[in-house]
Amino acid sequence: MSQVLHTPPQTTPAPPETDLAALAARHGLSVSGARPSLPEYIRQLWARRHFITAFATAKLTAQYSQAKLGQVWQVLTPLLNAAVYYLIFGKLMGTSRGVPDFVPFLVTGVFVWTFTQSSIMAGTRAISGNLGLVRALHFPRAALPISFALQQLQQLLFSMAALVVILLCFGVPVAASWVLAIPALVLQFVFSAGVAMIMARMGARTPDIAQLMPFVLRTWMYASGVMFSISHMMAKHTDTPSWVTSALQANPAAVYIDLMRFALIDSFHRDQLPPHVWPLAMGWALLAGVGGFIYFWKAEETYGRG
Repeated sequence: MSQVLHTPPQTTPAPPETDLAALAARHGLSVSGARPSLPEYIRQLWARRHFITAFATAKLTAQYSQAKLGQVWQVLTPLLNAAVYYLIFGKLMGTSRGVPDFVPFLVTGVFVWTFTQSSIMAGTRAISGNLGLVRALHFPRAALPISFALQQLQQLLFSMAALVVILLCFGVPVAASWVLAIPALVLQFVFSAGVAMIMARMGARTPDIAQLMPFVLRTWMYASGVMFSISHMMAKHTDTPSWVTSALQANPAAVYIDLMRFALIDSFHRDQLPPHVWPLAMGWALLAGVGGFIYFWKAEETYGRG
């Protein structure tokens, strides 16, 4: 008796899913750490505004926590810098000649420049110096360079209190023009935060940039009229090419320094300001603030990887 073996009909296995994106979409999955749209990114950043301010305040408080004088160094540091510049440039090099109220002139320049310089340096290390936080928590990475810029703004406000005392001690009267310091500081903050975001992205990719930035910023400082009057220097050197004069006057750091001097020092007159100074200040703020934010956002999903 023969036995007939019945084999089950063979079925062709379903082809594996090749389009992983379609498979993830079908099951409601999304890429972890994917860059959100720009409006969504702004919304997420605004939702974390309390974290930004708290982080900035905590960093500022911890900055001098190990020093015996503590937070007094927030005022002493820029004052000591101004004293050194006064001895070298004001006395030894004679840049104070022809500049009325030179001490308030110099201290204002040092304080305002230190704000931009410190914001950019802190922004350069914002990602590379906080990789543990970046890799552990999910949040808009722009919160870091913005919080560092806010920290330096808080530092500047402490210094401004000392600056007011210096102005009064050197006979500079309180004037209605002091109110102009507020929009000038707002524009400078937007500019500094924007440059900090640009440098944060560059520093995240190439950490060695942080070692180069002190030399770049030092060169920028000498071209920004921190220790001397650009208009006074140009008046003495009439053979200077016009494009050099225009470049020095349009330098964003010099623009914000001159605006603060014009607002606070009554002997600093309107004719010492570059032409169209307020549109120029707003233009630099928009260019750096908006451009820097978009530039940083475009690399959002790459921070903390690798």
